[in-house]
Amino acid sequence: MLGLPDLKPPRTRLVERQNRMAVSSDRMTLDPLVAAIDQGTSSTRFLVFNAKTAELVSHHQVEINQSFPKEGWVEEDPKEILQSVCDCMEKTCENLTQLNIDISRIKAIGVTNQRETTLVWDKNTGEPLYNAIVWLDLRTQSTVESLINNTPKRDKNHLKPKTGLPISTYFSAVKLRWLMDNVMEVHEAVLSHRAMFGTVDSWLIWCLTGGKSGGVHCTDVSNASRTMLFNIHTMDWDPELCAYFDIPVEILPKVRSSSEIYGLMESGSLAGVPISGCLGDQSAALVGQMCLQDGQAKNTYGTGCFLLRNTGSKPVMSDHGLLTTVAYKMGRDEPPCYALEGSVAIAGAVVRWLKDNLGIIQSTSEIEKLASSVGTSYGCYFVPAFSGLYAPYWEPSARGIICGLTQFTNRKHLAFAALEAVCFQTREILDAMNQDSGIPLTQLQVDGGMTTNRLLMQLQADILCIPVVRPTMPETTAREGVWSLEHASLTAVTSEKFEPQINPEESESRYARWKKAVMKAMNWETTDPVCNSSGHHN
Repeated sequence: MLGLPDLKPPRTRLVERQNRMAVSSDRMTLDPLVAAIDQGTSSTRFLVFNAKTAELVSHHQVEINQSFPKEGWVEEDPKEILQSVCDCMEKTCENLTQLNIDISRIKAIGVTNQRETTLVWDKNTGEPLYNAIVWLDLRTQSTVESLINNTPKRDKNHLKPKTGLPISTYFSAVKLRWLMDNVMEVHEAVLSHRAMFGTVDSWLIWCLTGGKSGGVHCTDVSNASRTMLFNIHTMDWDPELCAYFDIPVEILPKVRSSSEIYGLMESGSLAGVPISGCLGDQSAALVGQMCLQDGQAKNTYGTGCFLLRNTGSKPVMSDHGLLTTVAYKMGRDEPPCYALEGSVAIAGAVVRWLKDNLGIIQSTSEIEKLASSVGTSYGCYFVPAFSGLYAPYWEPSARGIICGLTQFTNRKHLAFAALEAVCFQTREILDAMNQDSGIPLTQLQVDGGMTTNRLLMQLQADILCIPVVRPTMPETTAREGVWSLEHASLTAVTSEKFEPQINPEESESRYARWKKAVMKAMNWETTDPVCNSSGHHN
């Protein structure tokens, strides 16, 4: 129904609007606030929310540099990670002050982080002993192969009954083993009992709560469950797993729940504020999307792609290549909640590769326009197995492949094929999840930076043949900071729905071609001798 025109004098309307704004401003000033550190693979953000409404009040974001010292190696500077967090916090506090919002209203800080990325530092000096080895790093491939070869029946799932994980380059234990074997500073620090191991959450919490002057060395269950050292049934470090990798338990952080006070901020504008929530980024997105019931699922499109399905209070073991992981534990005395997860190494990273390595786009936002201008890959298929293939294959020897090229193929088709690749990989893990659960998803909830790409969202709906639902705030990972106070009061996330627009036969045909391309990418990186240009074997 149409409303009647406002017949009040303009000045009266202006005064009323100013009064409404003043009331709104007062409410924002008086309501308690909570903050979230969101430390991802490619950027760091600090966000401040209204604790009662989950409304985003202010935030700041900076990019993180990655280094690639050798083929397959991916590293980040632990000091740069820490500095980016401190810079984002201070800048956000400046923004709040400019908005006349008292920063003393911030009552708690949550931490969410890139998982599996592995750091070792000296507890006496506070100095990192090597760069952070990023989760998609491949340097441990030979370690993984030898571990698998030494298991009964060469079984990559040998540790799965305890960990829920296959033996893979993805997880922290093999990265930590590599550091202990190959970096003298780490080896010596472990022998002299000075070494501390942690994932990014542990490094940040330790530094922010005092570092070498009494910093808290802890992690939460969701991050611990990604190390291959954590028993997902006993909910603690497992002595047999530590012995298997020959890693001393003393260097590991204390495992805590995902929602409790770990310690207080030691310095900066927020000194004295408790750090009271911690979740790996994909668990945080599950909570941020309000997938708190058994059977609810979400897919996050970031550097990689991660589909998690809440399985409630019991761990469900996958028969189809998925991970069993701890989703969260909402308090010291609360039961854990588990999830099935399908992990894809390369999603947004393929767009960054098109920009940085091939130069076919100048910014990552250009890819939607470029791909939309052709609306098809014209038979070109792209398998971005830059770090091998994760779920459902767990095949580190796979490598990236682009096939179906003709003289007609151009950069627009390649851009379209890259977006399609993200969708096909999601289809593979969704199929596996439907088989494991026996209850097919009827729609897919999505989040993450890539979901602002409308073409990608439509392609995803077309390839899955089910609706795709995107929240109006795509970066739900950081909402984790809110539930550390009162997650039960959060309202549902407002969203937009993308319906499938092609017939299922066409979708199946394109998917079958993709699967054919995946098979071509398998077993590429082998130890077989390779001839060089002069005909001699290397």
